[in-house]
Amino acid sequence: MRILHTMLRVGDLQRSIDFYTRVLGMKLLRTTDRPEQKYTLAFVGYGTNPDHAELELTYNYGTDSYDIGTAYGHIAIAVEDAYKTCDTVKAAGGNVTREAGPVKGGTTVIAFVQDPDGYKIELIERKAA
Repeated sequence: MRILHTMLRVGDLQRSIDFYTRVLGMKLLRTTDRPEQKYTLAFVGYGTNPDHAELELTYNYGTDSYDIGTAYGHIAIAVEDAYKTCDTVKAAGGNVTREAGPVKGGTTVIAFVQDPDGYKIELIERKAA
């Protein structure tokens, strides 16, 4: 078994596609519009299934915001250099909510950014092998 995708409900599909592709460097993989069911899906990621997990962005017609809820934590993305990635995110207009630095009580370098709908994304530094 493996994770195929994670789904987030978003209030403005194009704004979210722009954030995940332009700010975080993902690719728009495919979209599906279901007018009769009143929703549109966009799948983004760094690669496609089955080699990579994808992020499904779901826009429900007429809904421009959601309560995130207390059970949601974050999405984690491996990056080679968390400090440089934070600089890149800020330069692209993204919101860094925790600057890069070691995790409390450890040595792993992490940072947090927030997407336009308020979802947290953790950047975890993983040096290339």
